[in-house]
Amino acid sequence: MEESVFTKIIKGGLPSDKVYEDDKTIAIIPLHPIAQAHVLVIPKTQVDQFIDLSKDDYRAVMDTVQKIGQKINEKVQPKRVGLQVIGLDVPHVHVHVIGFNTLAEFREQPDESQPVNSAKNQALAKLLAFE
Repeated sequence: MEESVFTKIIKGGLPSDKVYEDDKTIAIIPLHPIAQAHVLVIPKTQVDQFIDLSKDDYRAVMDTVQKIGQKINEKVQPKRVGLQVIGLDVPHVHVHVIGFNTLAEFREQPDESQPVNSAKNQALAKLLAFE
């Protein structure tokens, strides 16, 4: 399997706005976040679908998802924190953790035709970063 963009980020070959990392997972701000807060939680093992993760990697991803959700809730204080596991855009499991106030915000599609707002992404990463 060819290295995914996420594997390249994990290996340090591509930059990212990281908010959390442990031995099994990494959490980053996507290039085009939606809603008030949007973080991707990614296992360090490249697997295409979440149903194919080992039990340990699945637990690690979900533990990190919960940590990120709690941090979003604390720092951004949205009405809800929701999850999306879609997986069509990158062949590497990733969970979208999204802080939102309305269903329209949660269902918003990122406008990838727009330039990346690096300053905004870095500010969100700094707000949500784990020390």
